[in-house]
Amino acid sequence: MNSRKILISKKYTFYFLFLLFGSFFYLKSFKEINQNDISIAGTEFITKDIIIKNSSLDLPQKLIHIKTKFHERELKENLSLKNISITRQLFPFGLKINLQLRDPIAYAEINHKQNLIKGFIDKEGFFINEEFAFLKKGLPYNFKVIGWKEKSYKEISKIIRAYRKNKDLKSITVSKEGNIILEEKKLKKIFLGNNSEKIDFQLELISEIKNQLSDKEFFRKIENLDLRDINNPTLKVFKP
Repeated sequence: MNSRKILISKKYTFYFLFLLFGSFFYLKSFKEINQNDISIAGTEFITKDIIIKNSSLDLPQKLIHIKTKFHERELKENLSLKNISITRQLFPFGLKINLQLRDPIAYAEINHKQNLIKGFIDKEGFFINEEFAFLKKGLPYNFKVIGWKEKSYKEISKIIRAYRKNKDLKSITVSKEGNIILEEKKLKKIFLGNNSEKIDFQLELISEIKNQLSDKEFFRKIENLDLRDINNPTLKVFKP
């Protein structure tokens, strides 16, 4: 009988402690946070002020009401981030923000509503706003991307990989219609068009053509290479 009472007593003690801690966590989740309750990891360059300025995060605000996924999406875009995670915490109380920056490799610019936005691209072809690009050293590549567009980032990344072993590439231009034009040292201008399904074969053709044309004097006569029709590549040569 005594053992039964002890068991019942332990059971009620457990329920009491469970309700006590549950109430504590519930009340704490409704506590308001302010800027001092934000902690940032992953970089020393992005500050709390930058986070607030570039998001719709309105503080003070109850912790439980903060839309972490929404703020992750807007900050990832606004700060040109590679990755971000925002976590609500009770111990320690506040928001924990983990950031992963993109590494700039070459200069880039965007033409947006008649405004020129300067920045850089990373090896994956994503644009990094100049304001949020943090260069540890100089850029590894000298080429530039003109008229960067989000829909072309995969093609840009493939072009970067294709030229990673030489320094022939001078620029990648993306027109308003999405047409890609390369400027390089040997073949001068290369017209690729806007068909993303052709890009892999086009880059293979560029490499093959340069391997076959080993005469340096002949390279000086080349004006452009048109690969928009991969069944009929056209090499235009200057005729004096």
